[in-house]
Formats: sequence, C-alpha cells, structure tokens
Amino acid sequence: MKAAVVTGSGLVVQDAPEPKPKPNEILVRVKAASLNRADLAVASGHAHGAIGGPGTIPGLEWAGEIVEAGAEVRGFKVGDRVMCSGSGGYAEYAATDFGRCSPVPAGMSFETATTLPMALQTMHDAVVTNGRLQPGETIMVQGASSGVGLMALQIARRRGASIVIGTSTNADRRARLAEFGATHTLDTSDPAWPDRVLEITGGKGVNVIIDQVSASVANGNMRAAAVLGRVVNVGRLGGATGEFDYDLHALKRISYIGVTFRTRSVEEVREINRKMREDLWDAVGKGELRLPVDRSFRLDDVKDALAHMKSNGHFGKVLLVP
Repeated sequence: MKAAVVTGSGLVVQDAPEPKPKPNEILVRVKAASLNRADLAVASGHAHGAIGGPGTIPGLEWAGEIVEAGAEVRGFKVGDRVMCSGSGGYAEYAATDFGRCSPVPAGMSFETATTLPMALQTMHDAVVTNGRLQPGETIMVQGASSGVGLMALQIARRRGASIVIGTSTNADRRARLAEFGATHTLDTSDPAWPDRVLEITGGKGVNVIIDQVSASVANGNMRAAAVLGRVVNVGRLGGATGEFDYDLHALKRISYIGVTFRTRSVEEVREINRKMREDLWDAVGKGELRLPVDRSFRLDDVKDALAHMKSNGHFGKVLLVP
C-alpha cells in the first residue's frame, strides 16, 4: 500500500506493508485522514507516547470502509463506513481497536467524518468528564480556534453553559468563534485578559477552563478562575514549563487536571469513546456538531499539508485524501 513513512531522511511517501489487524482490530480502507498537531512531531521523527521513530506512519484519525474485522470485534462488520482514532492514518489502509471507532452517519461524507473522532473524544473527556461542566456554569476555552477548541465551544453550549469564552490571538479567527458557540471572545496577547474574564462573569471568574496553551497563560488562568474552578490541561502550545503561582492555586482551591491519550489503556479509550457517543451521537448524526475543513491535500502532498498546519494559517481541519 502507499503510505507516508518516517525515515532517516524525513517523511517519505512510499510502499509499505498493509497492516494485519489483531483480533480486537478492524482494518479500514482510508478514504480521508485529518492532520493533528501531534503529527508534526511524529513526522519529524519524534515520539508521541508509544508512537514514533523510523518506520512510523503518522495519522491519529481517519475515515473509510472496513475491509477486515478481527474475531473479537463487536458492533462492526466488513463494508461498514467508520471514523476512527489510533495511529497510521496517513496510508491507504489503517488498523485500530474497534472501540476507538464510530459509525459514519448516513449522508455524512468521509471528509466530514474524519474531522470528528479526536475532537469529539478529546473534548467530551475534557469538558464533561474531567471539567465536570454543569448547566448554568461558565467556561473559557484557551486556543479556541483550533479544531478541538471549536468542538469544546460547541460541547459547552450543548451542555448548557451560561457563558462560553473563546480565546485566540488572531483577530480574524476570533471573529468566527461565535459561529461555534462562543458568547464572548478574548485576545490573550492583551495582558489585561484575566480582568476582562472577571468583568464578563461579574467578578466571579469562570468555573471551567479548557487550556490548550498552558505555560504562558497558567497564572492568568488562575486569576480568571472562580473559587473551586477546574482547569483542564489539554495542550501546551504556549510552553510545557513555566511560572506557577502556588498561593493563588491554593487560595482559589482550584482543581488542576492533566489529560492525555498517551498513557491511557485501550480499555480507557474505549470508555471515553463510549461516553462521548452516549452523550453526543444524536447531535453528530444531525450535523449539529461540526468542524470546518480548511484545505484538503493529496497523500502524495503530505509534506505540503504538514507545512500548511505548521504555518498556523489554517482555521479548522487540514485533510489528506487518496
């Protein structure tokens, strides 16, 4: 099969062995794959959890048709249209645990379907399971213009949040956040942004912060958080280490929660996917949870696709198609 493979001389599109699904896995003929930030590191030869190094095929999410199903697979059969998370999506075929897959709703294209698995799983887990957002509470999403950020805004509104604040340092992207559920937008390059959060919330601060930036906004987050607020650390685009005001953390009794898929077991990821579908699948089927497609590239042009993502000029998802 054709695949984008990490080699000693970089990412190369070449022939690669077709995956052999394990008893718990399905093999999918990939019709479309989505790029994610972690792919940039993997494509450069770095590790992302257990994924990485020479011979690795990047790609954390894709959509296509099942061509083979292992003996332990339940709920799926050959010929089903599915959207999946896992690894190895930058290829003509990819295999993954059946519990990481979901059926593509009738009428939904593969290009639309591939935008959804990681965003839905990541942000349902962050907003609902770990953020414990309740109807009427307030929330801020740091880095809201990314694909997962846009999904967090939408999940928060469906959850009944009274105030949904989205942040972006790009004015054009901020202007579009209301389309995806933001009631207010902020530019965190303005040092006064925590004060603005307090103004918006009547001095109380937000109950939940979904943070994809981390180090550069960590202390600002705590200033902007309510007493007993929850900060869920999803990403570290602003740095993995930095200053942390421990006294402010204690003063507000903030729950600071880190999440990642890298150290989760197969069973844990299955449960994340199950909970997400239980809460959100009706909305997905109706097209009420969506992500925009910024641009599509052919698999042969994967380096151009990754460069486009790295330039940070996109809004929404960047896709690979056969």
